[in-house]
Amino acid sequence: MSGLRVEELPDRVVVTLDRPEKRNAIDADLIGALHDVCAALEARPRLLLLTGGADGLFAGGADIGQLRERGRLDALAAINSAAFARLRALPMPSVAAVDGPALGGGAELAYACDLRVCTSRAVFGQPEVRLGILAGAGATHRLPALIGEGRAKELLFTGRRVDADEALRIGLVNRVVAEPAELLPTAHGLLDEMAEGSALALRLTKLAVDAPAAAHPQLDLVSQAVLFEDEEKHRRMTDFLERRRPR
Repeated sequence: MSGLRVEELPDRVVVTLDRPEKRNAIDADLIGALHDVCAALEARPRLLLLTGGADGLFAGGADIGQLRERGRLDALAAINSAAFARLRALPMPSVAAVDGPALGGGAELAYACDLRVCTSRAVFGQPEVRLGILAGAGATHRLPALIGEGRAKELLFTGRRVDADEALRIGLVNRVVAEPAELLPTAHGLLDEMAEGSALALRLTKLAVDAPAAAHPQLDLVSQAVLFEDEEKHRRMTDFLERRRPR
């Protein structure tokens, strides 16, 4: 796919941004390829690992050359934000593995994933106001949800960058690894932990967590009703009880 490398594994898909000559800048072709990935994961739900590929780089932001030429109709077309919203709404969880800069649209791409793992040299930032625009691909609502309104406003208003230690402290990332070589194994380890659970339970849990507050508790009750009738729930609980049974 243009701008992406895609590896299909039995229980997950690994997507690597692949525009190293442009610092993985997010352009229209890459967005189109991301839509193709989302379509495949909607048709056959699996876990997703998203990474930057190049050593010391996740995504330097949107392609400024393309962005400069876009007008109001392009903004209203939600070119990047629609793709990131689709990524966020995937049936199964996603993990972003970030090494180096994740700036502007690159940071928003990472926010669109459910979890984030980064190296100690990762940097997050929203420089859009310094370029005369706003962070329009999800940061204005996802960043406050992740780190709180006050911190989010500071970063969005100033364009200040956040290093890995601060990102972990404020809840922007879930884990930080010391060495780049540990990044993908750690991200896969998180996905391995998820894969140990029931796929249906995982899918319905993600649906419930991402749902608006008004959907609760009705959505939780209906989801639990579905799971209570699932054969895998009976098998897993039977296995649990048999392991606890005195010999």
